[in-house]
Amino acid sequence: MKIEKTLFGNHQGKEVYLFTLTNKRGVVLKVTNYGAIVTELHVPDRNGDLADVVLGFDNLKQYQDGHPYFGCAVGRVGNRIANAKFSLEGVDYQLAANNGNNCLHGGLVGYDKVIWEAEESATPDKAIVKFKYLSKDGEEGFPGNLQVTMVYTLNHTNEFKIEYSATTDKTTHVNLTHHGYFNLEGAGNTTIYNHKLCIFGDKYTVPNPELIPTGEIATVKGTALDFTSPHKMGERIDKVEGGYDHNYVLDNPTGVMVLAAMVEESKTGRTMEVYTTEPGVQFYSGNFLDGLVGKEGKLYNKHYGFCLETQHYPDSPNQPKFPSTILKPGETYKTTTIYKFAVK
Repeated sequence: MKIEKTLFGNHQGKEVYLFTLTNKRGVVLKVTNYGAIVTELHVPDRNGDLADVVLGFDNLKQYQDGHPYFGCAVGRVGNRIANAKFSLEGVDYQLAANNGNNCLHGGLVGYDKVIWEAEESATPDKAIVKFKYLSKDGEEGFPGNLQVTMVYTLNHTNEFKIEYSATTDKTTHVNLTHHGYFNLEGAGNTTIYNHKLCIFGDKYTVPNPELIPTGEIATVKGTALDFTSPHKMGERIDKVEGGYDHNYVLDNPTGVMVLAAMVEESKTGRTMEVYTTEPGVQFYSGNFLDGLVGKEGKLYNKHYGFCLETQHYPDSPNQPKFPSTILKPGETYKTTTIYKFAVK
C-alpha cells in the first residue's frame, strides 16, 4: 500500500494536507484534514479503466467558499434536529438554525469546516489516515467536550472503511456520518438515474415537509420508496416530491455489521456495497445540486450524485422512541461503515 502527504492549502493560519492512498489494484483515495473530506475516489470499471466516482472540488478554496457537504465528516449530530433545540437531563439546549427552523449537520460550523489532526500510516495490506478532533463544550450549542476519532482505511479488496469513536466529559448527543456524493459513471458525467439501488430495510421514518420525522415508522411497500428489490434511482423519482431524501430503517437492533445497501451501474459495471453497524441509512438523490462547478470544470446538476449516509435517525434528540444518540461520560461511541467497490 502507498500513502503520500502533500500540502493542500491553509485555513485560518493552519496548514491543510491532502493524503493520497493507493492500493495494488490502482484504486486511489484522496482525503484532506479540512473537514475530513474525501476529495477523490478513483475505482475501476469492468474494463479496468479508472474514474473518479465522488463529487468534489479541485482546490481547498472551493471547499472553503461553501458547498453542499461534499465528501465530508458530519457532526456533532448529523441530519436535522427539529427547531434547532433539545432538552437533556433537564437542561434546554439551543443550536443554530441553519436549515429553515432546524439545525442541519452540526450547525453553522460543523465537523465539515474544521481542521482535524491527521496521522497517516501504511502496512502491506492497508493505508490509514487517523483523524482526531476535540469538539469543545458549547461548540455549536452542544454540551460536553467531545473527543472524536475517525479512522479512514483503504485495503486491497477496494474497501473504504470509516471507524468512528468518541468520548465525552458531559452527557451529550452524537450522530456522526460521512456525506459522500457518489456517481459510479464518474463525477460530473451524467445523472444517477441509471444506477440500480437496493436498500436492506423495508421501513422508513416518515418526514414532514421540513424533512423532520413525524415519529411514525412506515412500510415502504407499495410506494416509490421501496428499494427492497433493485430499482433504478430515476425510475420513480418523479413520484417522490422533491426527490429522495429519506431515512431507511435497517433491521439492525444490536449494532452488528450488516449490508445496508447495494448500488450497480450497468454501463460501467461498477458496484458499491454499503455495510454499517448503524440502525439507519439516508438515501439522498442530490436534489439541491444546481450546477455547481466541480472538478475539471464539470457541472454538478440536479441528481448528478447520490448519498447513502449511515446514521442514527434524524431528530433523534427529540424522538424518545428512536434509537438513542445519547453519549454519557465513561461510555465510548463506536460505529463503523464500509463502502466496498467491485465490478459486475
